Amino acid sequence: MDEEYDVVVLGTGLTECILSGLLSVEGKKVLHMDRNDYYGGESASLNLTQLYRKFRPDKAPPTELGRDRDYAVDLVPKFIIASGELTKILVHTDVTRYLEFKQIAGSFVYRDGKISKVPSTEMEAVKSPLMGLFEKRRAKKFFEFLQGWKDEDPATHQGLDLDRDSMKTVYEKFGLEPGTQDFIGHAMALYLDDDYISKPARPTYQRIVLYTSSMARYGKSPYIYPLYGLGELPQSFARLSAIYGGTYMLDKHIDEIVTDSDGKFVGVRSGNETVKAKQVIGDPSYFGAGKEIEGGKLRVVEDGKVVRAICILKHPIPGTDDSDSVQIVIPQNQVNRRNDIYIAMVSSTHKVCATDVYVAIVSTIVETDRPEQEIAPGLQLLGPIYDKFVSVSPLYTPVSSGQADNIFITRSYDATSHFETVVEDVQDVWKRVVGKDLELKKREVEAEP
Repeated sequence: MDEEYDVVVLGTGLTECILSGLLSVEGKKVLHMDRNDYYGGESASLNLTQLYRKFRPDKAPPTELGRDRDYAVDLVPKFIIASGELTKILVHTDVTRYLEFKQIAGSFVYRDGKISKVPSTEMEAVKSPLMGLFEKRRAKKFFEFLQGWKDEDPATHQGLDLDRDSMKTVYEKFGLEPGTQDFIGHAMALYLDDDYISKPARPTYQRIVLYTSSMARYGKSPYIYPLYGLGELPQSFARLSAIYGGTYMLDKHIDEIVTDSDGKFVGVRSGNETVKAKQVIGDPSYFGAGKEIEGGKLRVVEDGKVVRAICILKHPIPGTDDSDSVQIVIPQNQVNRRNDIYIAMVSSTHKVCATDVYVAIVSTIVETDRPEQEIAPGLQLLGPIYDKFVSVSPLYTPVSSGQADNIFITRSYDATSHFETVVEDVQDVWKRVVGKDLELKKREVEAEP
């Protein structure tokens, strides 16, 4: 470990692996280290033994769940939006050659005690049980307005200005009911809460167009998912980094982030070895997250918590047409909360569990001191639960940009059901580390129906 590197990356979560892959392609000399003996960090996919060791160290997995190697259970539930930013990075880097994708079969929303498919076209809106006859007409006009919008053609604007008018103004213009606003804002624009309503409408417009264009791409839902679990994503970017000369060290304990007298990054110490580098990138757990700081510098702060329940089922989720995979959004207004509850379910079709087993993960942002009770509305939709593994994870945010001391810290994986915010973090860290925007080429990605 005597060589000097351009960048040392700590932790093999997806954010860190995308960055190490992209930096290696850029010609940087990268050393990537992880204290665990597996890839993925907080965003790993675990086999049955690893899952039980993490949550039930004193219990062996039940034999009736099948073979260990049939399982790859995600710790963080997220889907890939077909036309989204992660897809662009996968295609730009050609990482798609290491992965196979499958569609998620359905996108559903909870309303008045039951779940319904999220309409994504005018035709689906007309048939949807989510709206009455007159509301369907209003919604149809709203979707036609969004699809017809052209910035350069004021005739398509209907007197609205997306950069100045709030989303509230747009909803009011079309007379949409609160329940309709719920599924548009939460199940299509995928906002976690209602703060977006009072803000300018353009980001919401862009999110809805992203949803509908992703939906149009493959038909069943706007989401795709890698076979063998999300843990395949960081591993694939690690392969990309290795092809371009990146060096990987797993099972390597990090004892100290070494800085000079000015507090600038010098290197990383593991045992009695120190590796030198110009910059370090890492997840919050390598920079004091969750630990008391004694005499050291506070580098990350806690910014809320996410509760997640990994549920093993022996059946599809009731009311989803026996879909082998779904996303269900429970908008916060439906259950008197500030934040939405998400359910993401995958199955043996995605090579992440044994045949006739389904893995559903229910998650939300914690609002009380009883987090497990907060996800009860989601758990109740699942039917009988064979086993359940609950975790509460703090969300950490770096306190500085890293440009002064060359220490660049990524964010924790949030409660959103997709990877758009992960890519925003990648783009943000990239710009601070490299000094210019990340530029990506546009190509297509294949997904099985």
